[in-house]
Amino acid sequence: MITTAASDFGQMLFDAKKQAIYIWESEESITPECYDDCAEAWPPVLTDGAPTASGEVDSALLGTTKRRDGTTQVTYNGHPLYFYAHEGPGEVKCHNVSTHGGLWWVVDPDGIRAP
Repeated sequence: MITTAASDFGQMLFDAKKQAIYIWESEESITPECYDDCAEAWPPVLTDGAPTASGEVDSALLGTTKRRDGTTQVTYNGHPLYFYAHEGPGEVKCHNVSTHGGLWWVVDPDGIRAP
């Protein structure tokens, strides 16, 4: 389940366990490009079925894409979604942080990066 909650960056996307969700500027389509050491630091948001929306999440913006290993990654507004591996529930440490060749941003309910 993808939901929303308040943060220092306004309403943003979280999973059901309050883990912050990010997008990566280096990905310009729904095709994931974060693998290997990138995916260790930024694990993909995976699903076994259709992702569900809660809070202010627009279910029409939710989707999925296949990863090279056959798993299914959740997308929002055409962007693959990720967690940051070194955050706990409710923590948002990496908005507007550059790693692995690009900036990482939290996502607002409209499907764009938070300011």
